[in-house]
Amino acid sequence: MKKKAFSKNKLYTLIALLFIIGILGFLQANSAQYSYQISILERSAIYAVVAVSMNLLTGFTGLFSLGQAGFMAIGAYTVAILTIPAETRASVYYVDGIAPFLANLQCPYWLALIIAGLFAAGVAALIGIPVLRLKSDYLAIATLGFSEIIRAVIAAPQLNKVTNGSYGLKSIPGFPNLFVAFGLCALCILLMVLLINSSYGRAFKALREDEVAAQAMGLNLFRYKELAFIISSFFTGVGGGLLAIFMRSIESKTFSINLTYDILLIVVLGGIGSVTGSVIGSFLVTAGREWLRFFDNPLYIAGVQIPLFRSGFRMVIFSILLMAVVLFYRRGIMGSNEFSWNGLFRLIKGIPGRLKKKNKAQKGENA
Repeated sequence: MKKKAFSKNKLYTLIALLFIIGILGFLQANSAQYSYQISILERSAIYAVVAVSMNLLTGFTGLFSLGQAGFMAIGAYTVAILTIPAETRASVYYVDGIAPFLANLQCPYWLALIIAGLFAAGVAALIGIPVLRLKSDYLAIATLGFSEIIRAVIAAPQLNKVTNGSYGLKSIPGFPNLFVAFGLCALCILLMVLLINSSYGRAFKALREDEVAAQAMGLNLFRYKELAFIISSFFTGVGGGLLAIFMRSIESKTFSINLTYDILLIVVLGGIGSVTGSVIGSFLVTAGREWLRFFDNPLYIAGVQIPLFRSGFRMVIFSILLMAVVLFYRRGIMGSNEFSWNGLFRLIKGIPGRLKKKNKAQKGENA
């Protein structure tokens, strides 16, 4: 029975993958017609990488960090500096010029992403030494302050020849196609899932559950906290690099505190401690904001303008929907659970029973 269930799950997964590949192939073949939808999907996939990396630290290790925007900025600027074509750098650094050692420095995007992740991880290793001795809210405030420091340093005029200061960087080569973008994001998430299911992941979970018990079992608390912080920062830096490739032009304002809050929203909405929850939350939040844009446009009915439909009303509706989801799913959409085909089928089978119970309850109230 177990072998049959396992083979069925494999078959369902294969069908789902083929279906996703088919959709991506269709969108890629009609990229000019569906460029808007493609941009939503690519941004969602990139945010999913960063959300899973944040969940690795917050949901699986129990460390509440708010420095994601800072590490994304490090990764984004590293990738941008290393991938901008050498022949166009003079037009990018048109104000103060470019540092001589960067004038002809260029590498492929995949190598730039690895370097960006390593650079972000290196910075995390340095700041983790003092910061990780703090706990809960104090750790969150310290990492949030670090994120703002990074943004201020990037925009500093003293670094104009390296980061181009407040003018930002442009002419960043984009993804060759949709498959590369999704493939890189899927690879990052897969590596994090493998790590979570490894012995290191079990040690992270032990820290989350009870630090005293974990220490009594011989775990070096600081070592594993530092390791989780470094790994999370590595993938956050890679996510920032992917965002730079997606946007093709970046500036320091892109990596404000609001970006960290958006990632935190995705993690909480999907479920703290759930990888699939972070992925689902990323697509729901990113796509939801875009699909609700019609609320920002004026609406006329029989020649009369509806006053509520104006710029900014979209975010009001979006906030109301988020509140409704949180009220019904207090631990997030997935909670701390992961997606499974058996769970999906149980959910679908249980819908008729729930509807019958509601109908009986309504009939009893009417009687």
